[in-house]
Amino acid sequence: MSIANAKLSENGRPTTSSSAAAAKRITFENVSVAYGGLTVLDSLNLTVSPGEIVALIGPSGSGKTTALRAVAGFVHPSGGRIMIGDRDVTNLAPYDRDIGMVVQNYALFPHMRVEENVAFGLRARRAPEEIIRARVPEALAMVGMANYAKRYPRELSGGQQQRVAIARAIAIRPQVLLLDEPLSALDAQIRRSMVDELARLHRELPSLTVLYVTHDQSEALTLANHIGIMRDGKLKAFGDAQSLFRYPPNRFAAEFLGRANLLEVKGLQPLDEHRAQVRFGDQLLVARNHHRLPMGSDCLLCARPHDFRLDASEGESNRLTGVVRSVQWQGDTHNVTLEVAGQEVRMSSAPMSAPPSLGSMLTLHLNSADVTLVPEDGRNG
Repeated sequence: MSIANAKLSENGRPTTSSSAAAAKRITFENVSVAYGGLTVLDSLNLTVSPGEIVALIGPSGSGKTTALRAVAGFVHPSGGRIMIGDRDVTNLAPYDRDIGMVVQNYALFPHMRVEENVAFGLRARRAPEEIIRARVPEALAMVGMANYAKRYPRELSGGQQQRVAIARAIAIRPQVLLLDEPLSALDAQIRRSMVDELARLHRELPSLTVLYVTHDQSEALTLANHIGIMRDGKLKAFGDAQSLFRYPPNRFAAEFLGRANLLEVKGLQPLDEHRAQVRFGDQLLVARNHHRLPMGSDCLLCARPHDFRLDASEGESNRLTGVVRSVQWQGDTHNVTLEVAGQEVRMSSAPMSAPPSLGSMLTLHLNSADVTLVPEDGRNG
């Protein structure tokens, strides 16, 4: 029997049922959580499809970690229900939910060797020793820690400890993996490496459904199939990572996911099914009207700093001219801030041999296909 397809039955023995190996959906149905009369998660409706990674991002206090802890069973909803597959797990104990969880502080047992830490969940489930002997080295190999089985946590770096925590979570063959800011305690270089490792791990375990909470937008964009953006206990936006980045449905989503210039524009005039013309100061600009905003709407033009060009190329129909207010060199980029029609516009480019001087006039070029209109009044989110 393949260990990869094995699942422990109630008596600790492996089974090979097709349902055991199948990916499981996570469903929030109108889920609310309150502490002392204060609502911290407000009527959340969200589905994580089988086998995909969904990242929840948002500022501190937005409810993202509460949502994850509700799936884990560490907090109990004051309303609604949570499903894993076809099972209502709202009132089940955490150990009955068939989940793995990794938190930011690793939570390894300092008195146990690496192999004992990884085996802990299996032993808690009374797995047979032959299953433990097979799964522990397999899980350690998947996270690149096979040669560290005999070490104690204190003998490992932070990144290595986090790999062990992930190995412990996947060793039990969970239907669902919950990641609560698992990389936030690592330095930037190790964090980037661990993002690559998590992506590789999911390729090797494609049936694993992952709910990932992070404050790092680059992690979410790199790893997630879909991203949910939360604020004040509510889901403000949800979509596939590329669409949500390129066509944010509201101001908050545009501001929170990646750096965006949000220019207040007026007098929307549709040009065709996909594009519209708007006025910015005394200039006319063309942008994608992905959200089908009606004629005459006052809205926001969303432009990412890296979409601006210093030289016009074919198809770049928009031009913005303003006064240079700041120039910052950051190694592989130059960041320039302009004042245009009384508003701040930020652009990023490859390092310039002759960056503009403060107070000089600079013209930026922008392709209409790279910018989109966002509703100012917050409908769509």
